[in-house]
Amino acid sequence: MTFSPSTFTPPSDHQLRAFVDCAEEFATELRRLEFSSASLRRVLGTEGLAALDRGEPGIVDVLLTETEGVSADTVDTLRLLILGDSTDAQKLFGADLTAKLLDSGVLAGTTSNARVCIDVRPIEFAGVDRIVFSDRDASMSDHVPGPDHVLGVGRASRSLLDISPTSAVDSVLDLGAGCGIQSLAQADAKSIVATDVHNRALLFAQATFAANGFDQTEAREGSWFEPVSGQKFDRIVANPPFVVGLPNVKHVYRDSGLNLDGATELMLRGLADHLTDGGTAHLLGAWAHIEGESWQQRIASWLPAEGLEVWVTQRDVASPAEYIGTWLRDESIDPRSQEGCTRSRAWLEHFRNSGVTGIGFGYITVQRINGPTSAVCEEMPQPLAAPFAAEADEYLGRAEWLRAQTADTILEASFAVRPGVAIERVSLADVDSGQGFAEFDTRISRTDGPAWTHSIDESVATILGALHPEAALGSVIDIMSMFGAFDESEVPAVKDALVPIVVDLVRHGLVLPAELLEDTN
Repeated sequence: MTFSPSTFTPPSDHQLRAFVDCAEEFATELRRLEFSSASLRRVLGTEGLAALDRGEPGIVDVLLTETEGVSADTVDTLRLLILGDSTDAQKLFGADLTAKLLDSGVLAGTTSNARVCIDVRPIEFAGVDRIVFSDRDASMSDHVPGPDHVLGVGRASRSLLDISPTSAVDSVLDLGAGCGIQSLAQADAKSIVATDVHNRALLFAQATFAANGFDQTEAREGSWFEPVSGQKFDRIVANPPFVVGLPNVKHVYRDSGLNLDGATELMLRGLADHLTDGGTAHLLGAWAHIEGESWQQRIASWLPAEGLEVWVTQRDVASPAEYIGTWLRDESIDPRSQEGCTRSRAWLEHFRNSGVTGIGFGYITVQRINGPTSAVCEEMPQPLAAPFAAEADEYLGRAEWLRAQTADTILEASFAVRPGVAIERVSLADVDSGQGFAEFDTRISRTDGPAWTHSIDESVATILGALHPEAALGSVIDIMSMFGAFDESEVPAVKDALVPIVVDLVRHGLVLPAELLEDTN
């Protein structure tokens, strides 16, 4: 079979309403045909999955052609749903279901020669396979998504999945739910409200929920927090339309219609009113770097004075030109085309007129607390050594502990160095002497999670090496002084200087209070 990218007409909203009614039946047949994440891994392997993620259908086609040990029906199903090949749908799904899929616009053509018109993707959550429905994008087909395109399993959605806890809670709000993928990860919640301003997205979400037996999920149409006015939730997850740009909407899944980073601002201003005490929110965000203003100050200005613990980690920064090109290609617009040039000029001029020097992107973790708002906004460009969700959960526990402390109680508390933490002593070529090496830096680093690194001096390294979970920090310094590490007259100054250092190391999890040690195991 020779592969050629398919063309198709996406189903109308009216047709999608009919699809919601047969989505569960469709999913049942797909599972019978072994359409699953495991099948994709077995058939495509690491190389093929990477090609699928990059949008390279030719590579995927070759690997599907060479498949061994998988049934012909499974291969036909994969070719139909992943590549968009035509196939005998009646042979795979039976006459009755095939007729329903044709009527609902999910399939186009005839019963014996049909092509799929939506994206159908398996995805695994904690060992449980789920099926997600959305509009087909341009990755595997010759197709330019329209303004009402509903995004499927993309990089942003996977990033949000990585940063969001999935432990059991009573209530979850999936704000800007799109096709419903984030709600699927919250399977242990007693109730889930999935909202979106886009009715077409909610139709796909309802089909996704039906396909996976999610009867605890309610879909509500509306803008931002309007559909849940007056309600509070134990957890909020959100992948809002955070693209920083002009105040218009070219694609509803990514453009908010708000100026610049107004979408992230709106979310941060509204979270406190919709979280239960101790409730958390996990979202992706983007923010403008404005000339003469730090990005940390910009985000802090959006926060209420009371009620939130906020942790913002900036993962990347793009120049205005780079950012514009990336998002034009995202909507399948060639920056070299007439439309691309026109859009680029308008976008760049708007950035320049607004003083935008860069655009940051990252993760936002929030908890509802009693007391003044506390915010840490920091850069985290390093690769992650583990999923971020566990780190975010632990970070909030460490932040809660720190909020209850004073300088005196820090010295009265006992600590231990986190398992896996390393001390590095770095030397550089000695330029002054012309030979050998000169000491340059001493660093303490985590080898897990976000792999934080702090520069410390040798005296701090010595104190950290003496920490014990059954000895108070102040006592450790007193004992070290008795053995000659410090003059007795220096002890008060050493303690004063050490407290803020320990606070920073606790915040990043390099040093842990003894009472929190069990939480990291």
